[in-house]
Amino acid sequence: MIIKSIAETSYSGMYKVAPEEGSSFYVRKEYLPEGLFERIDVGVEFNAEETDSLLDVGLTCAVEFKAVSYLARAEQSRFGLTRKLIEKKYEKKYVEAALTYLEGRGYLSDLRFATAWLNTRRINHYEGRSRLEAELAARGIARDIAGKALDEFFSENDEDEICRKAYEKLSKNKSDEKLTAALMRAGFSLKMIKRVLE
Repeated sequence: MIIKSIAETSYSGMYKVAPEEGSSFYVRKEYLPEGLFERIDVGVEFNAEETDSLLDVGLTCAVEFKAVSYLARAEQSRFGLTRKLIEKKYEKKYVEAALTYLEGRGYLSDLRFATAWLNTRRINHYEGRSRLEAELAARGIARDIAGKALDEFFSENDEDEICRKAYEKLSKNKSDEKLTAALMRAGFSLKMIKRVLE
């Protein structure tokens, strides 16, 4: 491959490279083997191995662009975003590289996702800690990160009060053992349920 042109883009640290033959692609220094980025210049010829490295980086940059478009719409978990990108037929190695870069830059955060998810979830659901923890785990959130998000969530939202609201909602069509079982499925402890029932 011989480079025809290279230009910095408005996207920080991203460069558009045009080879003499074939389509243009993007590169980012962080995705390249050490020393290769410094060699990219007009007229420079790359061997087959170097060309493969450059094309791999082009594919990683394409994944990064797609990931950023998802992140611009809403917070994402790494697990969920990985799944979406793989469904779009991007190779896992490119997805992993791009998401690791975005995490390192703070654009992708499981903690931010978990916090946003909990705050959205509380609008229509009355659930206790254990149920919310299970829901976050199902979304690929690690236990320690879920714990931090839940600690913050319950420092701002009284779990007893949420249990009371769940009781009011569920008691319209359930009673006694069925009501208690439904509250336990919603993630409230038996101790908390008894406190609310009293």
